[in-house]
Amino acid sequence: MPQTALKIKDHIDLFNDPEYLEIFKRKREQFEDMPDADVVAKQADYINTMEYREKNFAREALVINPAKACQPVGAAYCAAGFEGTLAFTHGSLGCAAYFRSHLSRHFKEPSAMVCSAMTEDAAVFGGLNNMVEGLANAYALYKPKMIAVHTSCIAEVIGDDLNSFIIQSRDKGSIPADFPVAYAHTPSFVGSHIVGYDNMMKSILSNFWEGKDRKAGNGVNIIGGFDGYGVANAREIKDIIAAMGADATLLSDVSDIYDTPADGSYRMYDGGTPLEAVTKALDAKATISLQEWCTGKTLDFAKEKGQEVASFNYPMGLGATDDFLMKLSALTGKAIPESIAKDRGRLVDAIEDSLSWIHGKSFSIYGDPDFVYGMTRFILELGGEPAHLLSTNGGSEWEEKMKALLASSPFGASGQVWKGKDLWHMRSLLATEPSDYLIGSSYGKYLEKDTGVPLIRIGFPIFDRHHHHRFPTMFYKGGLRVLVTILDKIFDTIDEKTKVTGISYDLTR
Repeated sequence: MPQTALKIKDHIDLFNDPEYLEIFKRKREQFEDMPDADVVAKQADYINTMEYREKNFAREALVINPAKACQPVGAAYCAAGFEGTLAFTHGSLGCAAYFRSHLSRHFKEPSAMVCSAMTEDAAVFGGLNNMVEGLANAYALYKPKMIAVHTSCIAEVIGDDLNSFIIQSRDKGSIPADFPVAYAHTPSFVGSHIVGYDNMMKSILSNFWEGKDRKAGNGVNIIGGFDGYGVANAREIKDIIAAMGADATLLSDVSDIYDTPADGSYRMYDGGTPLEAVTKALDAKATISLQEWCTGKTLDFAKEKGQEVASFNYPMGLGATDDFLMKLSALTGKAIPESIAKDRGRLVDAIEDSLSWIHGKSFSIYGDPDFVYGMTRFILELGGEPAHLLSTNGGSEWEEKMKALLASSPFGASGQVWKGKDLWHMRSLLATEPSDYLIGSSYGKYLEKDTGVPLIRIGFPIFDRHHHHRFPTMFYKGGLRVLVTILDKIFDTIDEKTKVTGISYDLTR
């Protein structure tokens, strides 16, 4: 046998042993009915051609590997950022398992969630009984301070009415009459995780704000939006608020729940925005969103309540952070302190040190619309040249704003914006018009393998690398971290290229 109890190999080495290679060979010969190798090679070459790219871009009824998740993932993420809140999927066990695993695989943390376990009978007769029993069990067993209900496809297809179901659950005694239950309809077959985030954020605010009188104050609410780096970025936001002495509340603070310490105690709920603060947030002077396309309905709701609203597009780097801080300073009346100014100066210094290595290199970027915008703006600041800028969940307004951003810099002249396209489109783009580097989530590793364009992992989800979410990507400190990530990949790529010949395989870069 290739391994013993005293020497256990991991799968990476184990499956390369002769015994397993022979098994794979027999499997291909006996069961897979593969075409001849030359036929496969010919087809592999063909999908790298411009002719195939045109056919690929002509498809209308099929999406292949979209760079987005479904709405309930965003709703669950949003709910996790509030004190003692339990996410509740009204749908099947399998759907809830996917939502949990998607978040847990990225953050390497448990992602608490329950579901109403709908099966075939509920799909025919409705899921009311599942909701009544599910809320009762969730309340009794897990003792949350709030339950945030979202739907999956099955509940949406049959038209289950969450508001009615929750009212009936209260009437039947599943939960106390005054227990907070936010809810959001989040069909997985339309929209994306950023829509789900927006729906749940609006629902939670509505749960605490509706029916109450607003006493306008001077505080500010800040919403980070769906962010794979929400742990570290939330801490950055709170540090900025503290440094400025500003009266500000971060709505959906996930910094603790997705980064709990290993100290022997399991925390089903940890941290989060206090529910009392959510109630008081109604009185805020303004609500600021750090991700415009993640919070449209929420900002409209805040505006209806009489608050000023402002939105940004993933403030990363110099200009975007400047804009955010100036707005925060204007709204709160607090000056930007010297400590933050020094952070800016350190980022400028780092950019000056490294500009020559990034200048003139091209970068393709994919992901959520706000992330792609923020990342593109930072690349332009670094002297890089955006190439293919793709967002599966980006719309026409995003496309127009992206084009205006590219037009604002001579480095943006070659940039092409691709709204509503998926990663199979990106594959065709990289095969026919390659860029020097690709920036995006872990799913880009297959594009890197197929096209040879090096992947810089920044985005959501990051499944195949650990702890990226513990480091910020927003503001000046986040910009420094992103700069280092980009440079490390550039230098690794240069070393791989030069070590073959030894020419320019330098110690000092």
